[in-house]
Amino acid sequence: MKSEPESRIIKGIDVKFSIDDLQAMPDATSQWDGVRNYKARNYLRDDIKRGDKVLFYHSNCKVPGIA
Repeated sequence: MKSEPESRIIKGIDVKFSIDDLQAMPDATSQWDGVRNYKARNYLRDDIKRGDKVLFYHSNCKVPGIA
């Protein structure tokens, strides 16, 4: 099973964002711009609206799960 790397460095900046980072944000919300699959990105951008209920499956981590 793959696990999340300790850090993800892009252009010298650590861009890893954990669930703890999300909880520390105001109102526990943040922009998410890391979708690499274009079909998933388009679906999230075009079809999911504010107030829709969604489940996010985290598979690239030490303990896979739904958030």
